[in-house]
Amino acid sequence: MNTEKFHGTTILALRHKDSVVVAGDGQVTLGSVVTKHKARKVRRIYNDKIIVGFAGATADALTLSEKLETKLERYNGNLTRACVELARDWRTDKYLRRLEAMMIASDQDNTYLLSGNGDVIEPDDGVISIGSGSTAAQSAAIALIENTDLESKDIVEKAMKIAADLCIYTNHHIIVEEL
Repeated sequence: MNTEKFHGTTILALRHKDSVVVAGDGQVTLGSVVTKHKARKVRRIYNDKIIVGFAGATADALTLSEKLETKLERYNGNLTRACVELARDWRTDKYLRRLEAMMIASDQDNTYLLSGNGDVIEPDDGVISIGSGSTAAQSAAIALIENTDLESKDIVEKAMKIAADLCIYTNHHIIVEEL
C-alpha cells in the first residue's frame, strides 16, 4: 500500500478594481508522480454567489466545502458568520480536526482564508493565497497590481502562470472564477 500523501497546489484570490477573482491550478501529485492534470480546486457554491478554492487532501477539502455551504444556508449567505462558525467547528470537532486542507472563500464583499487551527484571515491588501505555489503567486499578483494597469483576471492569470513556472506541484491548467 502506498502511504504517500497527495499534496501541492496553488490557489490565489484577488480583490481589485471592483471584482473578485479566485484561481487554482489542476495538478494532483502523489509523491513524485503527477496523478491528475485537470482537477477542479476552485468552484462556486451557494447559488453561485461564493467562490471557494482549496488546497490539501481532496476528500477533506470537499468535506469542508460542503460544511461551509451548510453554514451559509443556516446563516442566510452571511459569509463572515459561516466562516467563523466553520472554523470553530473545524478546530473543536474530533472528526473535522483531522481534515488536512485549507480553504479560501470569497463573496462580493469579503475574502477569507480558513484553516484547521481556527484561523479566519482576511487579507489587508486584497490578495491571499494557499498551497505550495502560494508565495510565488501572491508576490507576482502584488507586483502586477503595483506596476501595471491590468484587469483583475489578467493579473491572476499571469500570477498563476509565474507560480506554475516555479512550483513543481503547480501546473498551467488554471481554473478562474470571477464575481
